[in-house]
Amino acid sequence: MSRVGKMPVAIPSGVDVSVKEDQISVKGAGGTLQLSQNALVKVSTQDGRLSFAPANDSREANAMSGTMRQLVNNMVQGVTKGFERKLSLVGVGYKAQVQGTRLNLTVGYSYPVNKDMPSGISVATPTPTDIVIKGADRQRVGQVAAEIRAIRPPEPYKGKGIRYSDEKITIKETKKK
Repeated sequence: MSRVGKMPVAIPSGVDVSVKEDQISVKGAGGTLQLSQNALVKVSTQDGRLSFAPANDSREANAMSGTMRQLVNNMVQGVTKGFERKLSLVGVGYKAQVQGTRLNLTVGYSYPVNKDMPSGISVATPTPTDIVIKGADRQRVGQVAAEIRAIRPPEPYKGKGIRYSDEKITIKETKKK
């Protein structure tokens, strides 16, 4: 059995988890998240913990039990603490502003780039060159961060662009004569 799938998910106080035949929903202070149930995984609740077990002895069921366990664990963490990704802008004149649910970027194009945030995702700019994306759904937070980074990815010669705050960019050497 999957090592991750063997560990039960602890349900903290203030979090309500309901397991139905086709869906698992987690409700807490950070919002409500749902995940469709997989037929290869059996989910059981006991003593404030969720346990995941493969429905049969197939390799797919074993792998899916660990995947489902981690997805539900991320949902529980999301509604209690939330997730965040930090981006930084590197380049002369590069800046970001938030107006309501819209992120306005000036990143070297001849026009400003506007990105609307989906529901459940909040964005903040503590400084004009930093962007903080927060939300309860880990996948959506990462996807929005990747979409913003794709507007102007870091280039390899000067390192200008939008990058994750913990990302290391390897700068290439320029051509010699």
